[in-house]
Amino acid sequence: MAKAERGLAPAYPIRTERLLLRPIAPGDAPAMHVYKSDPDAVRCVPYAPLSLAEVEERIDTTWSRTRFDEPGGGICLAVEDRETGTLLGDVVLFWHSERDRAGEVGYIFDPAFAGRGYATEAVGALLELGFDGLGLHRIAARIDDRNTSSAGVVERLGFRREARLVESEWFKDEWTTMLVYALLEDEWRGRTGAASA
Repeated sequence: MAKAERGLAPAYPIRTERLLLRPIAPGDAPAMHVYKSDPDAVRCVPYAPLSLAEVEERIDTTWSRTRFDEPGGGICLAVEDRETGTLLGDVVLFWHSERDRAGEVGYIFDPAFAGRGYATEAVGALLELGFDGLGLHRIAARIDDRNTSSAGVVERLGFRREARLVESEWFKDEWTTMLVYALLEDEWRGRTGAASA
């Protein structure tokens, strides 16, 4: 994918070995509601368990963005099993700064599909989109210190832990320690053997 200054609209779906990453559609609401209403699944994301109506409303607004128009925005994509069409979770890529060429990834998956490498595979596709599509220099991930599974995802992809911010955020009625991970474009290319775009 070629670099784009503004208005990048990735070609969808984005395919990996086992997955399709595609725009979230209204028909995804019931499957998304399964994990977005699960208190354990949403423990480390910035919202409480959601009702079906709340999932539908967010799909109609923020979760349906499919292009990067300017820094400060992002896209959220459904992650689907290529063989079965089952919705496994969703991923987000934020574009924070044009000058600094900085972004951030996030992800949430249905716990029923945990431990199969789907999150690692999907986030890997987001890294390709961020580094090749947007020409980002640095992609970060902010992870609750208690979420060891999520930390494992980014560590497997080569992210380095840059900080442990002890009780740095008042999150869901308690002080939360956050881990900051990051990966530079050159580090990613060194791991994947990808040429500079």
